[in-house]
Amino acid sequence: MRYLWYVIASITLCLSGCEFNAMNSPYSEQNQNEAILYSSFTLRPKHLDPARSYSSNEVTFTGQIYEPPLQYHYLKRPYTLEPLTAETMPTVSFYTDQNELLDADDPRAVAYSVYQINIKKGIRYQPHPAFAKDDDGNYLYHYLTNEEADKISILADFERQATRELIAQDYVYQIKRLANPEIHSPILGLMSDYIVGLGDYATQLQNIKQAGQEIDLKQYEIEGVTVIDRYTYQIKVYGKYPQLRYWLAMPFFAPIPWEADVFYKQAQLAQKNITLDWYPVGTGPFLLSKNDPNSQMVLEKNPNYHDDFYPQQGEKEDELTGLLNDAGKQLPLIDKVVFTLEKENTSYWNKFLQGYYDVSGVSSDSFEQAIDMASSGDFELSDTMLDKGIKLKTAIGTSSYYIGFNMNDPIVGGLSERAKKLRQAISIAIDYEEFISIFANGRGIAAQGPIPPGIFGYQAGSEGINSNVYDWTDGNARRKSIVYAKQLIAQAGYPNGRDNKTGEPLVLYFDVPASGPDAKSQFDWLRKQFQKLDIQLVIRSTDYNRFQDKMRTGQAQLFQWGWNADYPDPENFLFLLYGPNGKVISGGENAANYNNAEFDQLFEQMRVMPNTQARQQIINQMHQLLIDDAPWVWGYHPKQLSLFHAWNYNIKPNLMANNTLKYRRLDPQQRVNLQNQWNKPVIWPLALMIVGIIVILLPAWIMYRNKMNHRIRR
Repeated sequence: MRYLWYVIASITLCLSGCEFNAMNSPYSEQNQNEAILYSSFTLRPKHLDPARSYSSNEVTFTGQIYEPPLQYHYLKRPYTLEPLTAETMPTVSFYTDQNELLDADDPRAVAYSVYQINIKKGIRYQPHPAFAKDDDGNYLYHYLTNEEADKISILADFERQATRELIAQDYVYQIKRLANPEIHSPILGLMSDYIVGLGDYATQLQNIKQAGQEIDLKQYEIEGVTVIDRYTYQIKVYGKYPQLRYWLAMPFFAPIPWEADVFYKQAQLAQKNITLDWYPVGTGPFLLSKNDPNSQMVLEKNPNYHDDFYPQQGEKEDELTGLLNDAGKQLPLIDKVVFTLEKENTSYWNKFLQGYYDVSGVSSDSFEQAIDMASSGDFELSDTMLDKGIKLKTAIGTSSYYIGFNMNDPIVGGLSERAKKLRQAISIAIDYEEFISIFANGRGIAAQGPIPPGIFGYQAGSEGINSNVYDWTDGNARRKSIVYAKQLIAQAGYPNGRDNKTGEPLVLYFDVPASGPDAKSQFDWLRKQFQKLDIQLVIRSTDYNRFQDKMRTGQAQLFQWGWNADYPDPENFLFLLYGPNGKVISGGENAANYNNAEFDQLFEQMRVMPNTQARQQIINQMHQLLIDDAPWVWGYHPKQLSLFHAWNYNIKPNLMANNTLKYRRLDPQQRVNLQNQWNKPVIWPLALMIVGIIVILLPAWIMYRNKMNHRIRR
């Protein structure tokens, strides 16, 4: 019998030593007292070099590691720039083509603008072997021998690390890197149109490469980018280009020390994937301590991070909602960020509900479980989410999705009254409120023009309404009736959807690069919208390359497109309708080929203005021209929904800023307590297993015992 009890006791002892609360945790070494933010990624970032990186999944990392001179204020709306590593906002001077300094009010034409940026003193880079020197001041790892390189597999294998101060030269060096033909920066073409001498510099470097020579950026200078002193540099641009300040908040214009560039150029390291694309080096609040794209990527607090403090001002409601409780505190407020590879939304969602991820978006699969619609049409959390203390944050995206008319088309294009009324009638008939409800789970608002909320120039309420499509009634926008739309289409020459001259039905063609069951349901819905006006809509679906060809050559009659803001300036949306940017004439982003001389003149004036009331008035005039001409069916602006657990603080969606993780705060003890509560182990199967073992073994033991007793009696 004692053997049986040995077995039972062993099982019990094993179970007593188990940490039940951690049995289903995805983190084997979770520190309950450390402020660790848990998130995920689905695709490995391809580029972490700030001269090359341009994808949203990459800026999740680069935005926390690199520091351009400017950043977006975390709390203020509309989105507002402020200094980051710069002492103050850049100063701007204007010059004639003879390099004569102009006063701000001088009526003479501005040939050049010079931006001067002063960098704060005392900012230091994260620890990195590229800065390590020996006792004689020589760099230890810039010229590795093959024998030395053989001992290195990952960056952490280097024994020595060091740092140095950030200087203006590092910012200039990065701008030079944009022109390096070995890097292939995606913004070189655009920046060459503005930064004086950048295009010529790129040509010079290309010639050096073709000659088989090594490119040393320190030996060559750009005409329009100059180091003034240790902490000051200048950027010279053609004419007026106030949008440069927005680029100065992107990682493209973050500093790169020449030491890192030389260090990573070593072929022995590149063969082991020890490159700037894999191991970034910056001055930001976090450094990349682990890069395992098949498992985890980890950001840890930069021990050399400079003085940086949580904002002390925001919007009126920020104080009421606790977003200013940490005002003035040293950043970052968390110690580490762990990103775990998750290929399936379902897996991420289930772990979020268990408390193992801190924040979650709302996908179509989880929408019904997470969200209820109030009678007012607003989003509310479901009882399941409320029971867990989960909170909801919403934000209107800085994006516009629209249906465009080819303004060169003989039927839907042109600026005649007939064509305008046809487009206005179609704009009324396509019920985007219904579209948002059916296909976006209500996550969006119908657009009144090209500029989304949060961008200067957008006006809410009756002031910003598209009066040709909506009426303002009882404080709300009401779409005009189909009866009115039919009156417009009759005035356009198509009563009951037929040409009043030929009697032929009006047939329009809609070109798209989409296909599949999801797209089919949207196309069926779209046909019904046109049928309201007795218009026959033919969907022409092609592959994306063919679709692009049609757009470039102006063969598409109607099309569907969208735009995400590069920076929060109305110019970044209104340029989509600027005549010289026409897709057909210049290959630009004006896909509708809209060309209105009055609009273009106002655009050129508005583009270089500061955000003042005068600029707003010009934007209002442009908006009125657009809603009258109706080159787009204005579509909608998407609404983003985010869920976060009760232990998260300082969450305010900021769709422009890339470096928001430093503002986040969390309560790790509250998280652990709730994780334990939500993930209590189910013990009864183990108890049942023990009972089962006893039931199985007991008869055998009895038989064995009886047999032994029988032998003894014999």
